[in-house]
Amino acid sequence: QVQLVESGGGLVQAGGSLRLSCAASLRTFSNYAMGWFRLAPGKEREFVAAINRSGSSTVYADSVKGRFTISRDNAKNTVYLQMSSLKTEDTASYYCAADYSIPNRVRPRTGIIDYDYWGQGTQVTVSS
Repeated sequence: QVQLVESGGGLVQAGGSLRLSCAASLRTFSNYAMGWFRLAPGKEREFVAAINRSGSSTVYADSVKGRFTISRDNAKNTVYLQMSSLKTEDTASYYCAADYSIPNRVRPRTGIIDYDYWGQGTQVTVSS
């Protein structure tokens, strides 16, 4: 069965950095685009970042551009979200998700409904 296991969440001060990891158990990891979404208190789940199968194309929400970097290591079946210059408004539960992408899409998708599998979420709390 498909499983996405996240790690790396925690408490960090504003301005600090944190790296989230998502280890995926998928039949063929490289067949999936991968994305990160987050759910903050009082808000709807929102798109954060996504990366295509090969890692050659990425998409970011405007709110995190220049601060967050998504990457993947297909040899390790893992996707990462490097978060820098963290703000209190980044506080949320972060979820990784997998989007089956055969044929490959040059631009990864950003909609919640586009993704087939989801991780359990990991809490990121940014303090002031």
